[in-house]
Amino acid sequence: MTHSSRAIRIQAYGGPEQLELVHTEVGEPGPGEIRIRHHAVGLNYIDVYQRTGLYGNPLPLALGMEGAGVVEAVGEGVSHLQVGDRAAYASQPPGSYCERRVMPAKCVCKLPDAISFDEGAAMMLKGLTTQYLLRQTQPQGGLKAGDFILFHAAAGGVGLIACQWAKAMGLQMIGTAGSDDKCALARELGASHTINYRSEDFVARVKAITGGQGVKAVYDSVGADTFMKSLDCLQPFGLLATYGNASGKVPPLDIGVLAAKGSLYVTRPTLFTHIATRERTQAMADDLFAMVTSGQVKIRIDQRYKLEDVAQAHRDLEARKTTGCTILTV
Repeated sequence: MTHSSRAIRIQAYGGPEQLELVHTEVGEPGPGEIRIRHHAVGLNYIDVYQRTGLYGNPLPLALGMEGAGVVEAVGEGVSHLQVGDRAAYASQPPGSYCERRVMPAKCVCKLPDAISFDEGAAMMLKGLTTQYLLRQTQPQGGLKAGDFILFHAAAGGVGLIACQWAKAMGLQMIGTAGSDDKCALARELGASHTINYRSEDFVARVKAITGGQGVKAVYDSVGADTFMKSLDCLQPFGLLATYGNASGKVPPLDIGVLAAKGSLYVTRPTLFTHIATRERTQAMADDLFAMVTSGQVKIRIDQRYKLEDVAQAHRDLEARKTTGCTILTV
């Protein structure tokens, strides 16, 4: 038996104009799979990387890495989900820009009743990313209350969750953003200090804020434009976690630079390494759900678009017109 679904596909890499609304037929889940009917879908910068071909995938390609909805059918061997469960996920392979899909069950989690479908769709990829960055991607000796960290794009979807999470951990988070309004938003959500990188030298400001010491860790999703300056913000033995490429890929690094700048550490983590197993996905999701249901982290959804308006959503994201989380309503 098949079920109809509207979905977004690209036939070729390129700009937002490549995003097409198509009608598909969705079948029954196989072993280890579920079929989910989406209520909302999350928008993330990784979707842009996949649309442009920066992250290559076979074409034609269904986009979208996170969503929330109701489980319609469960395949053989799936025990943690049942038909009718409210559920949310961040997962490979891409394909969440649709009304319904069949997908692997291992990264799909039951959604607590206290969290709405819109929040679930907005928070999974960005919230789990924040979880692995602040909880698991730590400098030598770890992070403790009072430590300084630098977080780029602090008014974005990951950034605003990180502002709140860092505050809950007692960290002194310095957030960068591209406007005074975005800086104010990051401070409102928990950043201890903010820097408008369009009007200020963020390296000089970080040194001033930290009394010349620098920060223990930098979390950088911007990429090419900030990478080398991010290294200059670190104290000896500090960690740079570069986890995105919004301004382009990071150039090749002469590893000797790390010695010269203070025995620094650099890592390029990805969410999908961290959620490779069912058990690890659930443990990370439980931590995220606890932060949200306790009120320590609030999921801010500042933009909503209809599924058929996804091209405009991509344009606005790339133009840096968005703050917080963005969802597509299905």
